[in-house]
Amino acid sequence: MSPMYLARFFDRSFDWISTSGLRILLISTAIAVFLVIVKRLLMRFRRLYEGTLSAPAQIKRADTLSQVIRDVARVVILVVGGMMILSEVGIDLKPLLAAAGLGGLAIGFGAQSLVKDVISGFFILLEDSVQIGDAVEIAGVSGVVEEVNLRTITLRDGAGSVYVVPNGSIDKVKNMTKSYCYYLLDINVSYRENVDEVMAVVRALGEELRSDPAFGTDILEPLEMFGVDQFTDSAVVIKCRIKTTPTQQWRVGREMNRRIKNTFDARGIEMPFPHRTIYWGEPKHGTPPPVYVAQWRGEPAAST
Repeated sequence: MSPMYLARFFDRSFDWISTSGLRILLISTAIAVFLVIVKRLLMRFRRLYEGTLSAPAQIKRADTLSQVIRDVARVVILVVGGMMILSEVGIDLKPLLAAAGLGGLAIGFGAQSLVKDVISGFFILLEDSVQIGDAVEIAGVSGVVEEVNLRTITLRDGAGSVYVVPNGSIDKVKNMTKSYCYYLLDINVSYRENVDEVMAVVRALGEELRSDPAFGTDILEPLEMFGVDQFTDSAVVIKCRIKTTPTQQWRVGREMNRRIKNTFDARGIEMPFPHRTIYWGEPKHGTPPPVYVAQWRGEPAAST
């Protein structure tokens, strides 16, 4: 190899290192710096989030959100930095971008439901629409939330059946245990009853239930009486509600119903129920057939 060729080679290498090589080094350094910054910002975000909401479900939510943001940020930084490095090396990016665009279009058509699930799941996690342990109704399915993932939500209903709902199919969420709950009572009493007295009895039962140590900690406010709500064919409907902690409204409501029934029975307050009149019919000619009614008192005597 001639000295002139070597000198020319070293000159070109020096020129490339002092221009493109230096830019590649700077780009690589910037990529590393940005990745470190993203990592530290996400660690700080996670610590702040876990410090304010230390529940296991919230920690899992923070983990999922931080992982998604981290992965997206890494992909963007590495792709942009890699394209800049390839451009400095001298590779024409136009065919590569065209191929990537066609490939992304094909993948988008084939996996559009998956992309929709992931995007919907990200916003569900970001907006904190549901949490683990919530009783919800989504996509026509009701149950308790067991898992909230980026692509699906897992529910278990009262019979123990498990439903896995893709996030992309969720158009609305009915959360029955968000922050606090109400148990709504529609109490039917007879028209003969004094509604003011009945409402006073129900209020007293609400205070009695609230002072019970087994239920008082789950009741957030005194019973709220709305009053006479409507008149039906056979009953006057009195409406009221009890504010409770999440998921406890049904337990408190069942106990309240039990106490109302026992107290009304003891005080002689009538809770009407439908009555039916039986018509035996009448033949076209003659009298209707007789109806025999047997009356039975106590246990039959033992035969000897």
